[in-house]
Amino acid sequence: MKSKKILVVDDDIDIITVLETLLKKEGYEVVTASNKKEGIEMIKSEKPDLAILDVMMTTQYEGFELAKELLDNPQFKEIPFLIQSSIDILTTTKAAVQEMAREFRKDPNYKDLQVLLVKNVTTGEAGIDYRTEKGESVWFPVNGFVRKPVEAARILPEIKRILN
Repeated sequence: MKSKKILVVDDDIDIITVLETLLKKEGYEVVTASNKKEGIEMIKSEKPDLAILDVMMTTQYEGFELAKELLDNPQFKEIPFLIQSSIDILTTTKAAVQEMAREFRKDPNYKDLQVLLVKNVTTGEAGIDYRTEKGESVWFPVNGFVRKPVEAARILPEIKRILN
């Protein structure tokens, strides 16, 4: 059976090295990129089965921008992606995570946050609500999140869940 190919997009060479070592040990083929532009080039040329995207690279939301481009491009929208970030993930048991993100936005404790990562702990459904530099709220679904620092016990189950 052909091994699954995973693209890791991160500007931190240490994170890339750790993930590459971990994923190869698990039998995955790994390709890497250090920014959005390289990530898009690798997606076009390598056609990965999964992309693991860092959030902050050259710009504050570069990983989100790359994820949004994947979702908006018919050629790439079927490629699942996992967001890795040190941003706290808000969890809910409500069915609609986008609706929950909007509720968090109304809460005085969360309304000023630039980024909300919301995940339904029951279904695994997840999404991102972030504010652009123009102050617009942008929502898009994601296949999963993993919190930095990268740990095998957290990232491997997410990868297996997404790829199976």
